[in-house]
Amino acid sequence: MKFTPFPGLPDIVVIEPRIFQDGRGFFTEMYHREKFIKGGIPDIFLQDNLSRSCRGTLRGLHYQIRRSQGKLVWVLRGEIFDVAVDLRRNSPTFGRWMSIVLSDRERKGVYIPPDFAHGFCVLSAEAEVFYKCTDLYAPEHERCIRWNDPHLSIAWPVANPVLSEKDRNAPLLQDAELPP
Repeated sequence: MKFTPFPGLPDIVVIEPRIFQDGRGFFTEMYHREKFIKGGIPDIFLQDNLSRSCRGTLRGLHYQIRRSQGKLVWVLRGEIFDVAVDLRRNSPTFGRWMSIVLSDRERKGVYIPPDFAHGFCVLSAEAEVFYKCTDLYAPEHERCIRWNDPHLSIAWPVANPVLSEKDRNAPLLQDAELPP
């Protein structure tokens, strides 16, 4: 596995697994704790999630103010535009965002540490997104930031996404409750 810190937001790590392919298909390790620790990802993961969404669906930007979750994100089927925003108030990269296209073709993954908001937009007809979380989901601590916050100026590849009501009505970063 190759672990590469993301330029400008080095706490985010892009993971490129080795893929062994032959006439039967392929095999790859998606998680190997010792390799991840050596690659700079020391977290233990407590919860796994899977979502399926159709083209144009935008989920996010989600985070928790307590029980903050680091996330290890993989696309099992399809293609997404994945985004993370640094919400650590004392960080020199506070408010900066990164994006990466993840797909079932390249099989790259991305690690997003705690106290980052996370979201993605589906680029393919459908996408199945699998992610491991470093803490359990706590609905009372869940918050979100509006996907099209003009202060963030995220270059989403969709103008009129399919949104949940919660995401449609999310506050701007300047008005959001942030992690301590």
